[in-house]
Amino acid sequence: MADNIAEKLDYRALGLKCGLEIHQQLDSKQKLFCRCPTIIRDIKESTSEFFRFLRPTASEMGETDRAALEQSKLNRKYCYKAYDSTCLVENDDEPPTEVNQEALDIALMITKLLHMRPVDQMHVMRKIVVDGSNTTGFQRTAFLAKGGYLETSQGHVGVDVLCLEEEACQKIEDKGDVVIYSLDRLGIPLVEIGTAPDIISPAHAKETAQLIGMLLRSTGKVKRGLGTIRQDVNISIAKGARVELKGVQALDILEMLVEREVERQANLLDIRDELLAKGASVYDEIFDVTGVFEKTTSKVIQKSLKKGKVLAVLFSGFAGFVGREVQPGRRLGTEFSDRAKTSGVGGIFHTDELPNYGITQEEVLALRQAVGAKEGDAVIMVADIEKRARGAMESVIKRAKEALTGVPEETRKALPDGNSSYLRPLPGAARMYPETDVPQANISKEYFESIQVPELLTEKSKRFTAELGLSSELADMIVYSQYLPLFEELVVCFQGGKLITPTLVSRTLTGMLPELKRDGVDIDKLCDEHFRQVFSLVEQGAFSREGIDPVLRILAQKPQTSAEDAVVEAGLCSSDNAEIEKFIDDMIHERQEYIKEKGPAAVGPLMGVVMVEFRGKVDGKILSELLKQKINQFLSI
Repeated sequence: MADNIAEKLDYRALGLKCGLEIHQQLDSKQKLFCRCPTIIRDIKESTSEFFRFLRPTASEMGETDRAALEQSKLNRKYCYKAYDSTCLVENDDEPPTEVNQEALDIALMITKLLHMRPVDQMHVMRKIVVDGSNTTGFQRTAFLAKGGYLETSQGHVGVDVLCLEEEACQKIEDKGDVVIYSLDRLGIPLVEIGTAPDIISPAHAKETAQLIGMLLRSTGKVKRGLGTIRQDVNISIAKGARVELKGVQALDILEMLVEREVERQANLLDIRDELLAKGASVYDEIFDVTGVFEKTTSKVIQKSLKKGKVLAVLFSGFAGFVGREVQPGRRLGTEFSDRAKTSGVGGIFHTDELPNYGITQEEVLALRQAVGAKEGDAVIMVADIEKRARGAMESVIKRAKEALTGVPEETRKALPDGNSSYLRPLPGAARMYPETDVPQANISKEYFESIQVPELLTEKSKRFTAELGLSSELADMIVYSQYLPLFEELVVCFQGGKLITPTLVSRTLTGMLPELKRDGVDIDKLCDEHFRQVFSLVEQGAFSREGIDPVLRILAQKPQTSAEDAVVEAGLCSSDNAEIEKFIDDMIHERQEYIKEKGPAAVGPLMGVVMVEFRGKVDGKILSELLKQKINQFLSI
């Protein structure tokens, strides 16, 4: 399919079904099931570590989740970095406490904003997770509300589910057999919001995600920054299958992810139809073809043969299809390779791309002869330790059989380029079972009604424009910025002031700070108190608004310095009126002929001269008024 697929495809005709799962961390002071702080730590601050080996457990019905089973094949060791703020609950050495009340209050506030109905009694469940992201081998989650909706430009989008759950550990490093996690993020409260499959296009998906994000930020009770919110997308088309794309960090690529998944499913369906028309089939036999490569010069194969073997499988009628593109830069063979990698191998080789990688044409012919391949057949092979290689070939056989039926249901990882790669099978109901250590939480009608709903950011932006005189663009920028609480505090603090206006505060926080960051200034070192002091000094006339930039640069470099000392260091100490008046009087005397010629129009050019002398020391408005006054006095003589 062409790259401009988004412009050509009729998503309604394709039967697109799309829904979102939003995971948003809550800005609670304590974690969900313990009283540890929800602060992200530097890995260098770790004070201890321990490790776990995890395996899947059966549900109450005796069933084992297929996703957990596949993950357990890797048999990895999981190492956890702990801190002085880590407790026994996070280590899984002590039972959890009851649900954090503050987090429940925030979740219910979000429930109201989404027009949802809460349960009467919230029960915590265990969701099996054996990728090491939780020390327990499961994640605690609680179903809280259902039956909500969102108003979008394309009509109602249902909101089917809202869960309150604990955040997973943060992965620090993947060494293959050992994965290192940090415990600082584990247990941070988050809400999972799942929409109905009512989204009808990629653009609609982005709009819906933005709307949910706006509602969440309106609470003022959610965490901000990279990794604090994640979007998963569920997508299917007619005759395709439901696929979950995990870990969408940025909304900028959400549209492309939907487009590319639709493209992938459509291409897989085309491949299926063509394979069936050719009478293609998949054989279960795995061939040991190590002998074919005994004298190979391929460094990749040579390295593997030191400890392993070369195994191969035969797919009748698959020639030309394994190398067929299903997404830009990704082929059906890439999908086979993704599955093989779940057994720990580095990848696969297939005859659609050989000879290559140092493998000769003669070796390819010998390989085809060894497995009995005919014209039109494809051969897939892998070189690794025999156990890994055999597991990889079994996974490839399974994926090839799925190619004959269409699109497999699976969970995929969202890639930065808009494509996706295989992660694991879609989980089933077998992964959930009750948590017996946490008491249920009762949610009475009175309790739910007592939860206050905040002003939406869209409404706040309109109010800032009407009441504070901000432009609509500036109002939008400040309400969606992390500095909104500080802005509102400063506006109240300097209400009625002459020099500190809402526009100046907003431009400083949303315009000047990004410029400083682009210049390499570490603006994260600036705290709210720095801004309070700086604006207070400007209002007092200690220095002018033009001096805010250099003063903030000094404070970011020396956070312990007071704003007063930063003003002195920047050389911006305010000049007294006598000094200013003398400078203007002398200038007028020197340029009196020019002023007589230009009249009041001389103010503009001469203002530039005055600003060169007093920029940053005296507010430009004060200088302008004094210059006008002096020139008018001169002209009236």
